[in-house]
Amino acid sequence: MGKKVVMVNNSGSAVALAPESEICDAIIQGWYGGELGGEAVAEIIFGEVNPSGKLPVTFYRSDADLPDFEDYSMRGRTYRYFQGDALYPFGHGLSYTTFAVGKPVYKDGKVAVEVANTGSRAGDEVVQIYIRRVDDIAGPQKSLRAFRRVSLLPGEKKRVVIDMPRESFTCWDEATRSMRVVHGSYLLMAGSSSADISAPVVVKIK
Repeated sequence: MGKKVVMVNNSGSAVALAPESEICDAIIQGWYGGELGGEAVAEIIFGEVNPSGKLPVTFYRSDADLPDFEDYSMRGRTYRYFQGDALYPFGHGLSYTTFAVGKPVYKDGKVAVEVANTGSRAGDEVVQIYIRRVDDIAGPQKSLRAFRRVSLLPGEKKRVVIDMPRESFTCWDEATRSMRVVHGSYLLMAGSSSADISAPVVVKIK
């Protein structure tokens, strides 16, 4: 009684961990760590390494959140179309420190965003940049277009600049049935995951 419980999950993809999330103090997604996987997990558990990994898939609460297995459309699947409350969203990942990601600024094919380490320990944050085409009502609610890892000391702030050329706004165009950059307004968002993002700013693409 009273001991901290850390679960290490080794799987190649998402697993429904809703019950475990309620009874465990922490969950480490170890994937398939290979020969040194055990050592890497131990270094995280004992605080020798500050974790900075991010989930490359969405972890749902249950398979009941997903469409029927024989439905091959993307509706209701992945962070781009899922409307529910994911257990652990795409891009999620905790650290032994905390970060604050500001609103993005887009100019001359680059996006700039301020990132601050608001905790008491040095660590890495992965700044994620998402877009959405405003007029594409049937399209994805957001799409990852760029990311950048940044190392920060406690209390340190950095202005991160990421290349976002016009081609980064390529989306599916239903009118021409092709992938292309459609003229118009796009929402630009920055954050620590697909769920933890800033209020969007509007970018005009010609």
